Amino acid sequence: MDRRIFLGSAVASAVGATLTACGGGGGDTALDPAASMERSRTTTTTVVNPPASPKSRVIVIGGGMGGATVAKYLRLWGDAISVTLVERMPTYTSNIMSSLVLSGQRTLSSLSYNYDTLRSKYGITTVFGEVVGIDPVNVAVTLADGTVLKADRIVMAPGISFDTVPGLGSSDKMPHAWQAGPQTALLASQLKAMTAGLNHNVVLTIPKTPYRCPPGPYERACLIADWLKVNKPGSKLLVLDANPGIVTEVDNFTRAFVDLHGAVVEYYPNAEIAEVSTDTMSLKTTSGAVFRGDVINMIPRQRAGALVATAGLNNATEGRFAGVNVLSYASTVSGAGKVHIIGDASATTQPKAGHIANQEAKVCADAISRILSGGAPDPAPVTNSACYSTITMTEASWLTAVFQYNPAWLNPATGITGPAMVPVAASSAASTGWDGDSFGEMGTWFKALMGDSFA
Repeated sequence: MDRRIFLGSAVASAVGATLTACGGGGGDTALDPAASMERSRTTTTTVVNPPASPKSRVIVIGGGMGGATVAKYLRLWGDAISVTLVERMPTYTSNIMSSLVLSGQRTLSSLSYNYDTLRSKYGITTVFGEVVGIDPVNVAVTLADGTVLKADRIVMAPGISFDTVPGLGSSDKMPHAWQAGPQTALLASQLKAMTAGLNHNVVLTIPKTPYRCPPGPYERACLIADWLKVNKPGSKLLVLDANPGIVTEVDNFTRAFVDLHGAVVEYYPNAEIAEVSTDTMSLKTTSGAVFRGDVINMIPRQRAGALVATAGLNNATEGRFAGVNVLSYASTVSGAGKVHIIGDASATTQPKAGHIANQEAKVCADAISRILSGGAPDPAPVTNSACYSTITMTEASWLTAVFQYNPAWLNPATGITGPAMVPVAASSAASTGWDGDSFGEMGTWFKALMGDSFA
């Protein structure tokens, strides 16, 4: 299959029947017909052995959605590229679908993925350790044990880190559960243990944009509200949004908050958290308002994983994220062009989400493969993003978007013209409301997406 077409359609095609009204991904014809014929014979069922004599080497840092996908497709598409994936943990727990752990509909183990297939099927070398330093000029990575790895290119997919919340310290009384794992289990247990009834409330905070998964906090609020109706009747959910209003799927989430869950949800816009007290289980906003809760899901403001700042690559979004050239996801920091940053850590016009991380990884893998073979990146990449949002414990809505490269996009917020991935209006859509069929299709979409990254 033509890589450019594959970039936009690989996951969408697996759920095409559910999203046919949404447009979907796509691309132009191949720049190189001979290469296209070769790529058409490469599928995800191919066993790709490690190159006996590597022509080039790439180090991938981070084994989440972006890192796992770019490692896999570098091996599928690259010309004898040796790929080393460096990750702290031997398993990855998906953030996607993790809110269903809170309602008892999923287990963390059902969201866990290892790297066995990436090793056995694609010939990827895995190193489990902590990266403490990156040398962009010499293209080298230093691990905590002193090991130095060198390569021709480095791909960083370190995810996100969180701002410090005044008053929170190291307390686990107000878990964010925005990185699936122990905090998810903790928040689930807190919800289960809380007392039901009047004046026994849950508080959920939404940070200022940009943050991981734009619909995520709103769908979690809907899911918790529905769960409270059944399991903690009389309790309320207070949603404190640091933004001026709902930032995505406005019609669906507004209807859900006002009509469907109106007896449970109290929504407060412009409610940025200034400080918290774990002793009194309270939060104070920048306007001076104080809110208390039996359970507080405190989701802090976010920035790129700490390694990005350590390497001096946090040059965008007020120093929060990494500026990249979206043709290859190479850093825009002078002298760091052989370091590529994908996923939630990069600053682009695309949402920070697992599906987009998968898509950015493919664009990056394609670009690096071309560059290391003496070529240039695809001049017109296309990505697509699809996601489902749980509105109740049995119903979901959906949203899909296609992004296409524009070399001279005028940013309406800054007035600056420059290259960007721009939404294609005719190929973007959202459901009107929510239903049980979409909830079921969400599982199909998730299975296809995770398989594309890890299988």
